[in-house]
Parts: sequence; structure tokens; C-alpha cells
Amino acid sequence: MSLLAHGEPAESSETDSPAVEAEPDVLVDFTAMLQRQRQGGEYGGWFGCDSKMQTTQSDQGYYLEQYVLGVLDFSSQYGIDYSISYTAANVIGRPTKFPAYGDYPETFPMRTYGDWWQRAPSATREIQPQNLPKLETHDYVVVYFEEFVVPTEVAIFETFNPGAVVRIWAYGLTKNWTCLWEATESDLARPPPLDSRRFAPPLKKTTMLTKTLRIDFNHSRLNYYTEIDAIMLCGRTVTKTQNLLAKQQIRQHSRTLVSPPPEVIGSTPGDSGGGSISYKLRTLKFQPNCGEDGATKLHEFINNDLVQFLADNCVDGEEAAPQVCLTDLPFEILLRILSYLDLKSLFRVGHVSRTFYDISTHPLLYAEISLKPYWDVASSELLCTLARRATMLRKLDLSWCGGFGNVSPTEFKKFLTQRGDNLTHLRLNSCKFLNASCIENVGIVCDNLIELSLRNCATEPPLLNFSCLANLKNLERLDLFQTYFETELLLSMLEGNRKLKHLNLVNSRASYPATGLDQECLLILTDRQEGSLWRSSEVRVERWCKLRGNLLFYLKDKDPKSAVAGLLVLENCRARIQNEERDPDGYVFDLDFKDSPSERFITRSSAERLAWVQCIEQASSERLNALIRQLKDQIVSQSRQPSSGASSMGNHIDLGMPLEQQMQEQLQLHGQLAEDGQLSVSVTTEVVAPIEGDLIQF
Repeated sequence: MSLLAHGEPAESSETDSPAVEAEPDVLVDFTAMLQRQRQGGEYGGWFGCDSKMQTTQSDQGYYLEQYVLGVLDFSSQYGIDYSISYTAANVIGRPTKFPAYGDYPETFPMRTYGDWWQRAPSATREIQPQNLPKLETHDYVVVYFEEFVVPTEVAIFETFNPGAVVRIWAYGLTKNWTCLWEATESDLARPPPLDSRRFAPPLKKTTMLTKTLRIDFNHSRLNYYTEIDAIMLCGRTVTKTQNLLAKQQIRQHSRTLVSPPPEVIGSTPGDSGGGSISYKLRTLKFQPNCGEDGATKLHEFINNDLVQFLADNCVDGEEAAPQVCLTDLPFEILLRILSYLDLKSLFRVGHVSRTFYDISTHPLLYAEISLKPYWDVASSELLCTLARRATMLRKLDLSWCGGFGNVSPTEFKKFLTQRGDNLTHLRLNSCKFLNASCIENVGIVCDNLIELSLRNCATEPPLLNFSCLANLKNLERLDLFQTYFETELLLSMLEGNRKLKHLNLVNSRASYPATGLDQECLLILTDRQEGSLWRSSEVRVERWCKLRGNLLFYLKDKDPKSAVAGLLVLENCRARIQNEERDPDGYVFDLDFKDSPSERFITRSSAERLAWVQCIEQASSERLNALIRQLKDQIVSQSRQPSSGASSMGNHIDLGMPLEQQMQEQLQLHGQLAEDGQLSVSVTTEVVAPIEGDLIQF
């Protein structure tokens, strides 16, 4: 799902502020980062739409309209990751439903709408809410196109409940995000239309090059899910010479890039230097009377000009009453005032004076940190700076951060090792830098966690390692929305968390099924089609397949909710892997039947192929009957034990699949008990073995 390219982390900058120079451990100037980010770069771009149109070509390039080539990242989607219905991948290419209006599976909706989910009792409360902008972002999608262009228009084709788009961002060659458009209060005041629309807001004028966009959504005004059909980027391309010159200028710009000096409090534009006294003297309207000969006489000034001079400058000869300065307030009062500031303002206040710097870096102001609103400037250097201030950290939200390699897994683990031992809330939603080692570090260090959120984190092997999360004993909320996990490791973790109140497994995928007899995923199989003149052909199609016991169902298409097209009876069959390597279509395994033709299946990964082979090897009526007999024998043995005063509820019953030797022993024991008349539980039904390899069409 995610194809994030990992770039180099942003370079740290130094500041000329005396307040910051006083502390050598500050490695990044957050204010300078934000200022450079808001100013934007003059260049930009990244990555790679096969759907494009060229017009008016010239020496300066040509005007180009192109559609999405691929999806890099997204925060949520209504559909499941291995389906084509209601997924983010549906924004790729040209519109398929526009201008039709309605609910279509071929579009991209997200998981939420309205504000009911924020008012629900189970809703999560924002960490450091003062960081949130006036118009909050609920979801996002990052897409890329084929050609670099200077953006002049971005068109979003909305086919159902439009009106959720609030920001459009572009990623440049300087590895910075620039906001091309943001919704205003007047935009939000207009009611959303009830028809499909091609939404193309006026963009900020820029000369940057880009082919990567991020669209932000806010669903608070919607009464139902919004759906996006396609996204089009319009702009003018550049010639190869212009592109090389732009890259050369970027390299020169990055070498000479320094943090802008902080503004001097009390200075004005146009000051040539000097302090406040020099500035006062330059602004005084003082011009004494002069004689004809040009000589200034002191007594004439005192007699004629002194009164007017004092009146103009409000000097009455008496000492002015001393004024109370803000820094004269108690430290606790100043600390409370600064606690209402957002993270960006805290860094800016530190440039005012040494007193404000000491207050703005107090650990109590960093007990809760949320970098989610600052995803565009979050980096490893910023984490290193915060680690030196947040010595009393309790809650941390790094959601949406770390894209394009800005946060490294090593720096994240270092931050957790330093400041994670007292964490109670940790949110890592859509953090693509996470790997198994990061999750292992969370389980080892953050043993006081009450809330852990890993929404939409890892969808490709290697899977997240949940073994070390078994150390967590105080979890009350666990969110694994659209995240891969190993079932047994997750169960072992849940077993130790008796206080768990909220568990989210929506659209999540397990590496192995919960039981040894169930399996389902997307498979490529061979479909035999009858042709003319009694000829038949074989076509490989991708279908959703479900294994239930010894029955393998395959559906009509990729949608897991589609109708059943047919099934295979897995009796007297053997799963065979002929080649361990990956074929051009995927990982192949065959089903060989005794009296029927073989069937070939293709999976996406070797882990999925191994899981299917293991399940199919256990799928037979004989094994199912053996399992039934084993369970009934356990019931018989439990019923023979003398009853005690204590309740027998909760006794463990082994539900594992018996081995071959165990199966033979169970069969012999079952026969002896039946002959001796000691078996009180009669077996009235058994799984009847159908003809092996039966292919039943619906």
C-alpha cells in the first residue's frame, strides 16, 4: 500500500540568538524550520501518470495535464487493503465514474464522516490540543505523478458528498512541503454541493517543480462518506537544461542555507544599527531656532524652544512611576501562561530573552508532545532536541510523521530509550519508519503504556513484532486498524492485559489464521473457458478465496463480499511447491488430486503460500473426524473425574490438531471404549468424504 521513498533527513541549522547559543544541546532551530517551510522553496518535485495530455509545446516546456500514477500513503480507507473496492488505489488514472453522482465501489472513500465519532464516549482525546490549526485535518492521501511540472491547477473529481478537501500540498526538490491552497472561512460557510464536481481551487503562485501532492480532508461538515474518483495535476514542464540549472541552484542553496537571525525586539524595518537610545534620538522632532548667521544660541533655545520640546516629548520633569514588566511576575505564573502556547510558539518565545528561554524549555511544558500537526517539519533532529527538554514526558503523538525518511528508526529508538520509560500514551498512526525493532523497543521500554495506537503502520513483511509487547500489562486501549500482526503473538499480548477496554482490529490482517482450518486471501487461479469449435482456453484471474475445513471456496472477483463462483473439495489431495523462487506472477503452489487434474494457485508472498499449504495439508474429512473424536474423548475423560466443590468452569481443553501417531491412538481408544460399552457419548454424525477433487460450480 505504501511506497514511501526514504530520502535524507533534513539538515540541522544553527541560530544566532544568544539565548539559544547559551545551551549547546539544541540541535535544531524549530522556528527557522517553520519559517523556511512556510516561505516555501523555489524548486520542487519528486517521483513518478501514464494518463497525460500535451499542449502548446515551446522552448520553456509544454503545458501538461496528468492523472495519478500511484499512491504513496494515506491515513485511512473504507475498503480492505487487498481489495479494489473503496480503496485509495482507485484514484489512480482517469476518472471512471465522473460526472455520475452516487456511491460507487470504484472510488476512494475514507473511514469517517461528520463529527459523531469525535463526540462518542470511545473517542480519543487530542494530545496537546493547542497545536491544532483552526481547520483540523482528519485524513489525507499522498499521490505521485509521472512528470515534474510547475503546478498551475489541481483538479479533484468528487463523485459523492463533496466538500471535504481543505488543503493541497506539494513536495519539492528541496524536500520541503509547500501548501498550495487552504480553505478559508468563506469556503467553509458555503454549504457543500449535492452533486459531483470537478474541484479546482485557485493555487498559490509558485515556480517550484513537483509531481507529488498531498490532499488533506476534514469531514466535520459531511453527513456521509465523501468519495474521490481521480486527481489531476496541471502545469508546465521544464526542459532538461532548466531542470539541471534548478538542481544546481538547489545544491548551492542547501550549502549556504542558515537559520535567519531572530528579530530584535524593538527594532523597526530600515534600522541601520544602534540601540533604543539611538533610535529615539533619530526620531525626535528637535530643531532649535537659529540666527541669520547660523549660530545656535543656548539661551534662545531655553527661552523659545524648551517648553515646546518638553511638551512634544511628554517630559514633565518628574520621575515616571515604575512600570511592572512581564518578567517581574512569579515563575509559576509565567509557566502557567506559557502552558497555553503551542509548540511552535514555545520555540519562538525562547528567542526573546534568557528568562523566557529558561521558562520555555521547562520540562513541565513538554509533558505532552504532539508532532502530528507539524508532520511537514518533523525530523530526527527535532526529536533529538525534544529529548533534551521532555524529561517528564507522559504522552507522545508522532502520527503522520517520518515520511520520506525524515525520521529514522534509529533516532526514534534512541528517543524512546531516553524518554519512554514514563510514557502512558503513545500514538504512531501511519508512521512508515516503524519496523520490528521499533515495536520491540516499545515493548521493552514503555512498560507503563495505557494507550497504544498503531493504525495503518505496516502492511508489508516483515510483520510487526508483537512478542515484546507481552511485557505491557496496563493497556486499556489498543488500535491496530489496517495493520499486519501475528495472531499468536497478539493473543499472548492480550492475555496479559486484563484491563483492556478498547480494541480496534478493523481491516487488520493476521499472518496466520486463528485456527488451523481457516484461511482466506486474494489468489490467482486458472479459469478454464470454453471457446468456439469445442476449444477451451485457460485464463489466469484474481479471485478472493476462502478455505473452510476441507472446502475451498472461490468468489466471482476480488471483493470478499462478492458471490461464490465455485468450490474445490480438498479430499485425497496434496499441496506441492515446485519452485521456491518467485515466478513472474507470484509464488506458485499446485494441488494434485488422485483422480482429477491439478489446480494451480498463485499468492503474493512466500509467507501466504506457506500458510495456505500448511492449512490445505490438514484439510481432509479424516482429519476432521479425528479432531471430533479427540474432542469427544476429552469430554468423556472430564466427565469421569469426580466432581469437587470448586467450579470446573474454565478448564483447559486442547483444541490442537492431533498428529498421525496421536490419531491412531485415538482411533484405537475409541474402538476399545465402544467394544467395552464404556463410551457413553454416541457419535451420530461424521464428516462424509466427498469425491476427491470435486469442482462444484454455482
